[in-house]
Amino acid sequence: MKLINTFIYTILKFSPKRIVKIFSKRYVAGFSFKETLDICKNLNNEGFALTLDMLGEHTKTKQESDFITNQYKKLLITINEERINANISIKPSHIGHDLSLDFFEKNLLILIKKAQEFSNFIRIDMESSQLTDDTIYIYKKLSKEYPNFGIVLQSYLFRTYDDIKSLDKSNLNFRLCKGIYRESADIAYQNKQKINESYLAILDYAISNQIYVGIATHDEALLKESYKIIKKHSADRKNFEFQGLYGVPLQKWYKKHFENDYKVRIYVPFGINWYEYSLRRIKENPSIAKYVIKNLFKR
Repeated sequence: MKLINTFIYTILKFSPKRIVKIFSKRYVAGFSFKETLDICKNLNNEGFALTLDMLGEHTKTKQESDFITNQYKKLLITINEERINANISIKPSHIGHDLSLDFFEKNLLILIKKAQEFSNFIRIDMESSQLTDDTIYIYKKLSKEYPNFGIVLQSYLFRTYDDIKSLDKSNLNFRLCKGIYRESADIAYQNKQKINESYLAILDYAISNQIYVGIATHDEALLKESYKIIKKHSADRKNFEFQGLYGVPLQKWYKKHFENDYKVRIYVPFGINWYEYSLRRIKENPSIAKYVIKNLFKR
């Protein structure tokens, strides 16, 4: 599958954007929020909560970072006006981290306060390991005052189990994912079994300590084990949710979650930076390649 994944990525990378766009529509919910709005309402009607991600990262100027921050403010206003059941996820580098930590904090705080006006929630995404220390630092600093603020933790990093133990359990809200950035074997597990073992150890710690966790995975083995952990600790469904990625089919699991009255949130990426995101998903996630192949023959 890795060879197939590399082959598909190479073909699409050198294909016209209009070809890539055919496939990207399955994984990107629109190229503007106006286009995405109907998709959001339909997903809400099906019972899903949402987290919206405006695609993009590594802004180069203060003007660009401020513009993106303002776009997120408008998104929060639209979510409120349209009564969409959704919060938002933001990458640190998208709103100014590459310029300075203070500038990133300034823009993030603007959005946290705007979300607070609408009783909404901001989650700061975890990017590569180069940003991990700063992301956790800012989370620790701002979450003391703002409870409508969450973080993401990645199970493939050696440090993550210790990181979660260092955070204040009383108001911690985090999304648990495997991690998609390429990291050195010096700091991250490279073996799927080890990544999964780490994922389940972190999840068990969170559930046993009644820490709110978004169980974000498409790995069926992890989903099965997650159910066992929930049952083991007689976990209150108010302390966790399952999270999926827009366009990745998990119908039988979504049905199972809903039958158990578990909350399910779909991560919905959208925006003008669809091209880079689409190629990255294909390059870094072999499972996406499988869906591309299946959908190719469905067309």
